[in-house]
Amino acid sequence: MAQWTFITASRQGDVATVAINRPDKLNALTPGVFAELSAAIREAVAGGARALVLTGEGRFFSSGADIQADGQGYEGLPEDLGPLVDEAYNPFSRLLAELPIPVVTALSGPAAGAGLSLALSGDIVVMAESAYLLLAFVNIGLVPDAGATWLVARSAGRARALDMALTGDRMSAAEAKAAGLVTRVVPDGEALATAQGLAAKLAAGPSQAIGAIRRQVAFALDHDFNATLDHERDNQSRLGRTADFAEAIAAFGEKRKPQFKGQ
Repeated sequence: MAQWTFITASRQGDVATVAINRPDKLNALTPGVFAELSAAIREAVAGGARALVLTGEGRFFSSGADIQADGQGYEGLPEDLGPLVDEAYNPFSRLLAELPIPVVTALSGPAAGAGLSLALSGDIVVMAESAYLLLAFVNIGLVPDAGATWLVARSAGRARALDMALTGDRMSAAEAKAAGLVTRVVPDGEALATAQGLAAKLAAGPSQAIGAIRRQVAFALDHDFNATLDHERDNQSRLGRTADFAEAIAAFGEKRKPQFKGQ
């Protein structure tokens, strides 16, 4: 594993855990953070990881963009934010969306601004009871970015997305679950362990099918019913030829649990 300045990265079995590690800055985001997160995730996938947990060290998942210089080469937010979004935020959001492995996010604490975008990028989102979500952009005269508009509106609907974005009010973990923004709410102190347990279960599954499911759901959100039917057919045609499917059929006949290898 590489040496990191802004993150931590570890591996347990087939599960890689990557955490933003700027607790004194509430895990605020900078181009350096995105660069290290991207490199660590790519390294994990190249090394054979079959599931990813994304989290934050300390009491916040992430407070969003760092608006102040950090003394480590980051000079704070520029006057024109467009290039920053294009060069750092959007590439990372696309990286997470296009991963061939499942992503579980663990919110041991609040997620605000672009931190909310990262948090909701998980296929499964585990949130501590005392954590909260905050679309904070309007509070500083900006609009949601890093995919937050799409993630919130697609999950919670237009009305809830506008309410969150226009008011800049906090949403509790219970409210977030009720709105369909997060998957599971757990007692404080249990979010990371729960997320890692879920990731381990996914990592032991049929990896090619799981990767296809991620892409298929994203496809369905942007296409009509007939196009989705065709997409499902194409995926079934390919996955029906995999070793994991053959193993599942054999295991069914032999009345045992299948041993998937991601092949």
